[in-house]
This record gives sequence, C-alpha cells and structure tokens, in this order.
Amino acid sequence: MVEQEIWKIITNQEWRELYKNLYIVADIKRKRLEWIGHVVRMDQGRTDKKIFESKPEGSRRRGRPRLRWLEDVEKDQWEKVKRWRYKAVDRENGRR
Repeated sequence: MVEQEIWKIITNQEWRELYKNLYIVADIKRKRLEWIGHVVRMDQGRTDKKIFESKPEGSRRRGRPRLRWLEDVEKDQWEKVKRWRYKAVDRENGRR
C-alpha cells in the first residue's frame, strides 16, 4: 500500500524557525561572493575561468537582455564592495 504524502505551504516564519533564523537570501549572496572571488583567483587555463571571462559573439535575441549572473552579484554588492575584482585577487586584504 502506497502512502500519500501531504504537501503544505510553509510560511517565511516557519522557515526561519526550521533553520534557526538563518537568512537564506543573505547566505546565498555571501556564497556567490565567495565563488566569484574563487573564480577570479583561478589560473587562466581553467575552464571555469575561461567561461567567466568569455565574451559571446553573434547577435542577441529581441527584447530585454537576460540578467547575467555577474550582474546580479554586482548589484548585491554595489554599495558594500567597490572594486571587488582587485580585492578578490588580493585575498588577505579582500577578506576584511
């Protein structure tokens, strides 16, 4: 006999209680910054670095351009971290 699962919509308050008041959005933004710093410091031969620095050629579709991941990260940190690429390369000073 197969037991049916009951799905429930969880409120924001229930999520906070479940994860002990962690702010998931802030954690995601922090992890994105950690990853982008890691990619900036990678060797030039790594595939991740090549993709990050690539400039696609050709024409784009009509309409509003899609939001790129890098633009989203820069928007998150626009007021907090100026010149983030230089700070990412200088790892010791960038952590402050």
